[in-house]
Amino acid sequence: MHTEVNETGRFERTLTIQLEEAELEDAKSKAARKLSKQMKIKGFRPGKAPRSIVERMVGADELRSEAIDEAIPATVGAAIDESGLDPATVPSVIAVRDRDEGGVEVDVLVTLWPTLDAIPDYEGTTIEIEPPVASEEEIEQQIDGLRNQFADLEDVDRAAQEGDFVTIDVGALADGVEVEQAAANDLLYEIGSHSFFPGLDEILVGAGVGDVVEGEGTLPKGFIGDEDVTVRLRALVKEVKAKVLPELTDEFVSDSTEFETVEELRSAIEENIASHKTNTARSELHDRAVAQLVEAVDLELPQALVDAEAEARIRNLLARLESDNIGFEDYLRIVGHDQVSFVEEIKEQSSSALATRVVIESLIAIEGLGVDDDELAEAYESIAGNSESSADEIEQMLKSSGQIESLVGDILRGKALRRIADGAVAVDADGNTIDLTPVAPEEETTTDDDITGDEDQDEDPSPEIEE
Repeated sequence: MHTEVNETGRFERTLTIQLEEAELEDAKSKAARKLSKQMKIKGFRPGKAPRSIVERMVGADELRSEAIDEAIPATVGAAIDESGLDPATVPSVIAVRDRDEGGVEVDVLVTLWPTLDAIPDYEGTTIEIEPPVASEEEIEQQIDGLRNQFADLEDVDRAAQEGDFVTIDVGALADGVEVEQAAANDLLYEIGSHSFFPGLDEILVGAGVGDVVEGEGTLPKGFIGDEDVTVRLRALVKEVKAKVLPELTDEFVSDSTEFETVEELRSAIEENIASHKTNTARSELHDRAVAQLVEAVDLELPQALVDAEAEARIRNLLARLESDNIGFEDYLRIVGHDQVSFVEEIKEQSSSALATRVVIESLIAIEGLGVDDDELAEAYESIAGNSESSADEIEQMLKSSGQIESLVGDILRGKALRRIADGAVAVDADGNTIDLTPVAPEEETTTDDDITGDEDQDEDPSPEIEE
């Protein structure tokens, strides 16, 4: 066997393997045994007929063709080992030719994992971000949310409008027949909440006490069969109540929150909104800094690598759908894709994820990033904090299962991502630098989630790399 290696792409190599006719002899014997197992030859048990008889029955050309197919896998494996290549995907045979002097030539395409020799300078990269400042409207919305929690309902002598509460008896008619399971009496309902049957809110607007209103509505599936059903809704309005918000005073604030004055409440809400926006902006900065660096890199991924990644993603998705008893056609309908657009989107996602991974791994190698014992110990502690095991037990578990290398890789990728993000500078539309240093409100001045409407985010969110 003789092998030539030719560069056919930046990250692709074509191996041309020459097999002499004599090297096919063993393969012919193996091929004959396989063929004889599939044939009924008088006087011989399956797989026991001599090669000469098999060759006579199938023909010399057919046996030679089968022998070539038999020889190629082992031959390709040996050629790749001999060449010192490390394929990133399964090598593919792209051509088989007969040689004039006997034997065959086999062309094998080998795709290599892309690596970069240099990374564009990412220090000082400017990225425009919306300044993380709480607006007056946002602050007022939070305050109104608090006031709504303590609102009173008062009877009003007027037509109902959105935001009012009405006490109603409601029913539904399907083809003139009342749907018993859809009826409700003395139901206190907020107009505009859209929390009951679709269509109910529309017929209640403008109704007064004693009015009977009707209109088209929809009963969700489960009331009548397995599909939504169009019905005739009918409601008797018994009461109309308006929501009266408490006056925003220091006394109200002191009685209903941990703060003493309106000014303290407003200040805490403003601080929390700004803190939440800052964390969100930092996350956006990180994502865009990485995306911008990837875009700046001159990288054309081998198509075989993109196809392999896309196939793996599709296989994983199909397995998840099967476990959830969801058909693929149903899934496509839910996400609004046909099969062609779905595959195209998966390939785009695969290409983006692979490019990001290549850039991150190349940065790690170029800048010589490493992981020391203290960083590993910190990682063990972090994992232990989310489990019932100690850090020492986590360490032993990872070592025994051979997952230390994977953990090290995760730590290195996190380091690389932070370097890229820390090198970026957030600016506003006028080019002014924005300070995105996370500011955690002091515990005693932090408002409740009910007041802010937002939960705390991680202080240093980083983009994930899909692999």
